[in-house]
Amino acid sequence: MDFTTGGRFEVRITSADVGKRVSVRRLTEAGAPSEKFTDTVGVLTSWDSGVLSITRRSGEIVRIPESVLVAGKVVPGAPARRRGPAARWDELDRVAARAWPAALSARLGDWELRWAGGFTRRANSVLAVGDPGVPLDRALKTVTAWYTQRGGPAYIQVSTGGAGGAQEHLAAELAARGWIREVSALIRTAALSPLADAAADSDEEGARVVLTRAIDGAWLSRYRRFEETAPEVLKVLGGGPSVWFATVPAAEEGAPPAAIGRCVIDGRWAGFTAIEVAPGQRRQGLATAVMAALARKAQEEGASAAYLQVESDNGPAGALYDGMGFTTHHQYHHYRGPEDDAR
Repeated sequence: MDFTTGGRFEVRITSADVGKRVSVRRLTEAGAPSEKFTDTVGVLTSWDSGVLSITRRSGEIVRIPESVLVAGKVVPGAPARRRGPAARWDELDRVAARAWPAALSARLGDWELRWAGGFTRRANSVLAVGDPGVPLDRALKTVTAWYTQRGGPAYIQVSTGGAGGAQEHLAAELAARGWIREVSALIRTAALSPLADAAADSDEEGARVVLTRAIDGAWLSRYRRFEETAPEVLKVLGGGPSVWFATVPAAEEGAPPAAIGRCVIDGRWAGFTAIEVAPGQRRQGLATAVMAALARKAQEEGASAAYLQVESDNGPAGALYDGMGFTTHHQYHHYRGPEDDAR
């Protein structure tokens, strides 16, 4: 029910607005000589037992008792970004999934259950885009059983910050059922052409980048994100519509490469992953040279837009990609199922 508080603020939202993007103001210091307020903007994901749950763009869930609510209204979606290619969050999530394919997958309605022997959460989690086709509790039981059968924990990947509130609502429902958010990452996008031109000031470094279709032992020796080179690792790294590997050979014969990278071309998109530089050779332009060489190859195959994924707390990588013109499109989070559910 709409109501007015003190003649100054008006609450124009109700429980019927669950799933919509809202802006609310709440009292933070009741009874203080001068009242203090704070504002929260996000998707209203529930309104139960006198408590509102609002999921911010970051995925954080803010719970607000009705007793401190002084104003609220439905607001338009987040304004469009002024830079970078336009895309829906679900388009990007599906493109990124094709670029990092699981060794084994199964369908649950629109959801994709992915398994790769434990190599990365991305390839061992549910891509929860769309409708699972069954009630959520039943879907979660099916997911948990599927991963338990394979000896791994159940993870669900959920995006936030995109248009609408379905994913924010799913994040809130998972949290309410005891699923724990373990890792958050950013999907960042940029125009491809400036990236392809980035090596113009570093022709010498650009000339050292070797591009190949096949992955080899030297490349893997720099990308040590696994305990052993299992078949699932090779399937993930080698999978995708059009895959290229970049290597900057080390000056010392037999040593791991100075830098490596991987790019998957899928229509207009060029997805960059596995950008690694030897610790002693960072800040020398090698990462830029690798990405520029891959970007030029992607342009040759018709791509015009770039994307990459980076963990939210990886400050150095974020600064590097800022300088290359990447901006944040949206975030995704991996929720791990309760251990009790697997027993």
